Amino acid sequence: MRIPVDTSTSRRFTPPSTTLSPGKMSDALPLVGQENGNGALVGKLRNADRSMVDVLADHPGELVRTDSPNFLCSVLPTHWRCNKTLPIAFKVVALGDVPDGTLVTVMAGNDENYSAELRNATAAMKNQVARFNDLRFVGRSGRGMKFFYNFKIKY
Repeated sequence: MRIPVDTSTSRRFTPPSTTLSPGKMSDALPLVGQENGNGALVGKLRNADRSMVDVLADHPGELVRTDSPNFLCSVLPTHWRCNKTLPIAFKVVALGDVPDGTLVTVMAGNDENYSAELRNATAAMKNQVARFNDLRFVGRSGRGMKFFYNFKIKY
């Protein structure tokens, strides 16, 4: 069955821009000549608004997108034995400003086992990166299963 759609009333979602438009920049920031000759304000703006595309380009094949537009994470291997260290350290990267020392906890689960047993699943943010050096799936947390993993970030 096909439902007719009136195109005059339908709306299309437009994602927010990753960069500031010139109109917004001119309203919020002084002109370059008004900064007393230094580019400190422009430098701060560029560092604070680092986009997901830029970070993914800096680390090709290492990081993947998450459901949150503010965080990226490392790629996990498609198959890994239980209680073995991952081949690379698992990382959660914050694109926004997250204070150093913020605790990040990784949780994993699937339809059969809603909470897999993980070891070393908590790390602290340092320079916008939480690095899990020895993240392990303990026991038979989900033999041959796919996992969904969540991050809990405690400010």
